[in-house]
Amino acid sequence: MASRLNVSHQTFGQLVRFALVGLFLAAIYSAIYWYLATYVMAPVLAVVIAFIVSVSLGFVLHSRWSFRGHGREEDHRMKVKFLLVQFSGFLLNEAFTWVLTGPMHGPTWWPLIPAIFVTPFATFALNRQLVFN
Repeated sequence: MASRLNVSHQTFGQLVRFALVGLFLAAIYSAIYWYLATYVMAPVLAVVIAFIVSVSLGFVLHSRWSFRGHGREEDHRMKVKFLLVQFSGFLLNEAFTWVLTGPMHGPTWWPLIPAIFVTPFATFALNRQLVFN
């Protein structure tokens, strides 16, 4: 029973740290995406640039703080898995962006809603199970 509580406490701590880093990264992603999508380029292209910046910062912050003390030492396989998980988040955001600004003809800010409220939960679960296990 005590080990279950410890695991739950550890997971909760990771989720809180992940959320704090995620809020920071979401702000960075949102600002870059919105500006580029609104004033510079097509929304689906803006996702690419915003995601590259966010992932670059995210790996360092998540591996050093969000999931600190969880799993083995950082290695090449871990980096590849991290990038694959982030790529799945990128695909989700691209899909949201394409549907909401393409066929639905919505404003450029619409895709930020699922990018902030759906994608982070999906990538947290995948990071926890596949990358920082």
